[in-house]
Amino acid sequence: MNHPAPSEPESHVSPFAYGQWVVRHPWLVAGFVMLLAIAAITGVQFLQNNPDNRVFFGEDNPELLALEYLEDTYTKTDNIFVAVEPESGTVFTPRILQLMLDMTERAWQTPYSSRVDSITNFQHTRADGDDLLVTDLVQSEVELTDAYAAEINTVAMSKPFLVNRLVSSDATVTGLNVTLLKPEGNTDAVFEIVDATRAMVTDLESEYPDVNFYLTGGAIFDVAFAEIPANESARLVPIMFGLILLIVGVSLRTAWATICVLVLMGVSVGVAMGLTGWAGAVLNAGTTSAPVVIMTLSVAHCVHIIASMRQRLADGWQRHAAIVESLRVNMVPVFITSATTAIGFLTLNFSDSPPFQLLGNIVATGVMASFVLAVTLLPAILALVTIKPPKSTGWLTGFMDRLGGSVVRHSRVLFWLAGVVIIVLSAGMSRITLDDNFLHYFGDRFEVRQHTDFIEQRLTGMNMIEYSLPAGSEGGVSDPEYLANVEKFSNWLREQPKVTNVGAISQVMKDLNKSMHGDDEAYHRVPESRELAAQYLLMYEMSLPYGLDLNNTIDVSKSSSRVVTLLQEATSADLRDLNTRAEQWLRDNAPQMHTPGSGLSMIFAYISERNINSMLFGSLLALFVISLILIVALRSVRFGLVSLIPNLVPAFMALGIWGYLMGQVGLSVAVVVVITLGIVVDDTVHFLARYLRARRERGMSPEAAIKHTFRTVGVALWITSAALVAGFAVLYASGFKVNAEMGILSAVTIMLALVADFFFLPSVLLKVDKQAA
Repeated sequence: MNHPAPSEPESHVSPFAYGQWVVRHPWLVAGFVMLLAIAAITGVQFLQNNPDNRVFFGEDNPELLALEYLEDTYTKTDNIFVAVEPESGTVFTPRILQLMLDMTERAWQTPYSSRVDSITNFQHTRADGDDLLVTDLVQSEVELTDAYAAEINTVAMSKPFLVNRLVSSDATVTGLNVTLLKPEGNTDAVFEIVDATRAMVTDLESEYPDVNFYLTGGAIFDVAFAEIPANESARLVPIMFGLILLIVGVSLRTAWATICVLVLMGVSVGVAMGLTGWAGAVLNAGTTSAPVVIMTLSVAHCVHIIASMRQRLADGWQRHAAIVESLRVNMVPVFITSATTAIGFLTLNFSDSPPFQLLGNIVATGVMASFVLAVTLLPAILALVTIKPPKSTGWLTGFMDRLGGSVVRHSRVLFWLAGVVIIVLSAGMSRITLDDNFLHYFGDRFEVRQHTDFIEQRLTGMNMIEYSLPAGSEGGVSDPEYLANVEKFSNWLREQPKVTNVGAISQVMKDLNKSMHGDDEAYHRVPESRELAAQYLLMYEMSLPYGLDLNNTIDVSKSSSRVVTLLQEATSADLRDLNTRAEQWLRDNAPQMHTPGSGLSMIFAYISERNINSMLFGSLLALFVISLILIVALRSVRFGLVSLIPNLVPAFMALGIWGYLMGQVGLSVAVVVVITLGIVVDDTVHFLARYLRARRERGMSPEAAIKHTFRTVGVALWITSAALVAGFAVLYASGFKVNAEMGILSAVTIMLALVADFFFLPSVLLKVDKQAA
């Protein structure tokens, strides 16, 4: 057996049979581990992706259940929306109206389409003597002349349903909406729908080169949720590899060590994703950051083991003995950090958002796979390759020696200064508001965002709140009092900020009453009797063509109707505020019609708040379990509790900084505290483990133990923290807002954790350890 150099007394080195066995049988260990890894990695062939943006909501989410009930009562709101903008003039010209006629006809061929709405097929009612005529606003059999286009302009711009919904108030943009009935469980249907729509638009662009087309809608966002995050990961992973190569290579200054780190990173990701495939899990937009996170976290184990081995080599140890000793001193800390990190991510299962649950499970699997690889494959590879001892201690080691001495000398000042900084920065959390806009989940460099922004700014709002107003009895939607209340509620909604359009059955009934009285404007009001209103409604429904009935507005039994409110450039806070005030209006003015607001926008508006509430218990559980692990591992209740201070305050400070600089945070904030709690424990555990080993095995004083800890583990902590910060910071370059916010908040938290471990933890240890002594 190789013997240590005199600088590391033999009496302080206990036999480590496992490490000795690994270095004696490196080919056996490496071969067996790689066979298992390959078997796991083959599971990637079974990975599938779910493009449905509703995957962000749990099955028992009350807002989702309310939306599904509303859609079962009326029709689904899945859609494709195409906006049309002529480069000059208005849309009410013979050429553009012909375009809309052609596009409306083609849109009916969209797979799984159930309804198409445009200005051309808007059902226009008018009187012809005693008869009610219901026809398309633009009749294909009528010659499209300038005079006819002008007539259409006059009618369309007088219809509240159309203006700021299917035609802009300045008549320069118009739109077409395709309502979809996607088959349940068919994840390919949405791609078929979008491909068909894009093909239609491409054909129209060639026929009308002077017209601009813009695509948005639920199906477009579904595809974006599937395509963009995946493409972003494909772009970010190579960047992450490059950063790790740079940081580890420059810090460790050895090619073989860098290669070992990269191999462990790649295999860890492959095993995690492969096991996910074998488990039959379906990926989604929220899980695309998993590979980058796993790669980032797997670096720490490798760096600690390699750095410890190279320190022994520098002290004169032979290679195999250095590997064995590195495993001995790092096995427990590496396991603890792996377990605490995995626990942090596993508590994401308490999240109300399934993508975060799956993300937590995938990363936890990757972290534990990384631990197994770090204590099996890594030492086996190190035993097979030649890593020369460093020629010098290096500037980082020298810097850590000086830093340790300085921290000890100024520990009292650092304690109080750090306390003040922690309090001041953490106070910024009070400035944070939960607010986002799911339409802005994608950066403005993406086409879906650009098109959606154009439509919101020039045509109509894309956020929607829907109300299913009960009439109290079958056929009750024809009751004049009910219709009057619906009209009052609709008028109130139209007066609210950011509301662009409100659609309700009362508007239809007012138009019918006017038409049945010779288009006399004086009768543009709800009918005076229930019988008359029911008769008008029956006549109107019998005149409607296939696909344009009122099933999207009134239920089958005519006992309730849907009011649809569109909002322009509205945030989650705007939606929650309007819904709260709308529900209060109903309570005060029509309590028998009170109902909560619904719609996909409303679910997203409440998901951040629900996610934080659901994660509260998870956060407390993670804190409790991690505390127990640290107490047991460090064999000290006192030091276990002390370790919680530098583990908790970084997240509070990071959120405080965010509060001061940004103010608003969305879906990602609920998970940052939990996942960073598990991550930042890593540095604290390694620092405390080395400190306590110096105190217990070497009998050092607290001051000497602090200096020893900086010299022996400081470089590794710096390297791993730099890699972690770089890895999570890479996510900030993602165009997917959830990943970007999570990445930058995590990066700032980890950076602050390193500062806390270097400047605050030592001063706390000196106070606690001296008082205990």
